[in-house]
Amino acid sequence: MDGEQHNLKRRLLLQGLAAGALAGGAPLVRAAQDKVLRIGYQKFNTLNILKGTGRLEQALQPRGWSVKWFEFAAGPQLTEALNANAIDFGHAADTPSVFANASGVNAVYLGAEQPYPKGIAIFVAQDSPIRTVKDLKGKKVATGRGWNVQFLLLKALEEVGLSYNDIEPVYVTNAADVRAAFQSGNVDAATLWDPFLAGQEITSRPRILRDGSGLSNNRTFHLAVPKFVDQNKDIVRTLFAELKKANAWTQAHPQETADLLAPQLGVDAKVLKLATERRNYTTVAVDAGIVAEQQQIADAFLKLGLLKSSVRVQDKVYPEVLV
Repeated sequence: MDGEQHNLKRRLLLQGLAAGALAGGAPLVRAAQDKVLRIGYQKFNTLNILKGTGRLEQALQPRGWSVKWFEFAAGPQLTEALNANAIDFGHAADTPSVFANASGVNAVYLGAEQPYPKGIAIFVAQDSPIRTVKDLKGKKVATGRGWNVQFLLLKALEEVGLSYNDIEPVYVTNAADVRAAFQSGNVDAATLWDPFLAGQEITSRPRILRDGSGLSNNRTFHLAVPKFVDQNKDIVRTLFAELKKANAWTQAHPQETADLLAPQLGVDAKVLKLATERRNYTTVAVDAGIVAEQQQIADAFLKLGLLKSSVRVQDKVYPEVLV
């Protein structure tokens, strides 16, 4: 992408954020005296659950802070908003976070969720002649650039002796486009993550060729603008304290979580319950083992030529533990 195209993309992103902010009564540009925590989130994740409880707002109100929430379709859009200083804090999966690192996004890792390998998968239609990942050679597979499921696809192909170049990736930009391509029959296989994967499983009963078990931990990372963290560590600590409470409740109440989020997200409670039951909800600090996982992803995509610059993940971790 040349400079002019990149600038256009940035302007369109900010225009979209501004429109969403104005519609919700939240100014995109914060006045110096305002105490507003701007959080980016995606459908179904732990921040989404925290939003549904309203507990963070209650915890911050005595300090004169308010919270504004902005929904994003996927991690790449959210990390671009962090880089544009349109939000202060947000979450993204492992691979989008690595791609953000490589592109110079101004964000640091603050925390990580527990592994969620069954929340991503490669699948085909029930009546497809494709029975295994090895059968994907020469086939069209719907996925996205820099997505967590793209890394799963890469590792699954390697596991059976194939390379990424042995398939024909069909790149889309969001989960809805994956479903559309799959249902149209224009691709032979597809990749999705929860809750969209759970929705696909319930509605069309696809055959799962491979999930992330043993290949990808599919972690979610909590990211933030470093300057905001430097100036507001107590606010970040409070956010994580409330997130831990929400996570503990969610782990013990999958049905109630599904019922809480269904009207907020416009997603069937049955879909959310399936996704919730196969996930472990715990937020932890980013330790050396987690850094090594991220470095493996970065190195794999650099070797494949899908990342244009190398990444040293450790340099992107905030030096103080606030989780």
